[in-house]
Amino acid sequence: MSDSMNVWAVIVAAGRGHRVGADTRAPKQYREVGGMTIIARAMRPFLDHPDISGVVVVIHADDEELFEAATRELSGLVPVRIVHGGKTRQESSRIGLESIADKGADFVLIHDAARPFIDRATVDRVIDALRDGAEAVLPAVAVSDTLKRIDDHQTVIDTVSRDGLFAAQTPQGFDFNTVLDAHRKAVVASEARFTDDCAVMEWAGHAVKLSRGSRTNTKITTLEDLHMAEDMLNARRLPDIRTGNGYDVHRLVEGDGVWLCGIKIDHDKRLDGHSDADVALHALTDALLATCGAGDIGDHFPPSDPQWKGASSSIFLRKAVDIVAEHGGTVLNADVSLIAEAPKIGPHRQAMRESLARIIGITVDRCSVKATTNEKLGFVGRDEGIAAIATASVYYGDLDGK
Repeated sequence: MSDSMNVWAVIVAAGRGHRVGADTRAPKQYREVGGMTIIARAMRPFLDHPDISGVVVVIHADDEELFEAATRELSGLVPVRIVHGGKTRQESSRIGLESIADKGADFVLIHDAARPFIDRATVDRVIDALRDGAEAVLPAVAVSDTLKRIDDHQTVIDTVSRDGLFAAQTPQGFDFNTVLDAHRKAVVASEARFTDDCAVMEWAGHAVKLSRGSRTNTKITTLEDLHMAEDMLNARRLPDIRTGNGYDVHRLVEGDGVWLCGIKIDHDKRLDGHSDADVALHALTDALLATCGAGDIGDHFPPSDPQWKGASSSIFLRKAVDIVAEHGGTVLNADVSLIAEAPKIGPHRQAMRESLARIIGITVDRCSVKATTNEKLGFVGRDEGIAAIATASVYYGDLDGK
């Protein structure tokens, strides 16, 4: 997505969750599943998403202490705002939208806190559909069960065809101004019957585009749902975590600086290559591709292709992250070791880590940059080039251990 696109996420979490069963401790979104609260699981994919500018969470006025305790361990790349919701989901959703009306948002994703198993790929598909021009996007899965209609006596009176029927999910994505206007019109018309935001858009006369949802993006409504979610998480005793390695080297020539980890460092030389020759990002690109058997950087960005001449290597690394995501992977950690006599890496290490975090879409504490010399030995020791070794850890499966 273009850097100019301002995308916010609204997490609706003001409900009381009575159907999940009696529990005087907290509403369902503050209960734990697999060692983490439901609301924290629902928020985390948005906090770490590189296309999200900010997150607003709509909570009940009585739940501020619960929210703080439930999300204390969360960290992310974007700011979080808290607002108090209304009496209905529709009202809470509108309040969340109104709270960021001054943020210049282009798009907004509205997500139910009761869906803790949202995955990055589903979010990406919604954002992509908005970028392609949709006013409203609904992630959904085709109905697979046979449907029956019953009467007041619990007697089946009809079998409903499944053809063309889909189960709606969240996050639902919208052009921000359009969905806010639709919600405001619903207030004026005293229309308060809508159970999701796409229904508000449909009522206001806007087209809703379907995107592919996820079977694991389930909503926790009943106590049985809660138990099933816990069982699903506990069943994953051997998580699919893979490690990839990458190595790259470029020679040094006369110049005015070197690109390393997406940061330009002043130097009397530069790295020679078809792109900006950032050995660190090249090595890390190969490391990520290795975790899903997707070849190497040359397969995707051949140096013979003129479009990559002088290109920023951040493009290559971001593509590798996307390929990993397409294979169901989530990057857990990135480690880069630079081997160079000069320039000094230490003063730039933090900026390099922050650069890696931005490009990959993970937090800084998951990014490591180290440096060493070659003790004056070999081509590195003669200051003829710089080498990089990178290691990446990736978890394959849905986010949050599902």
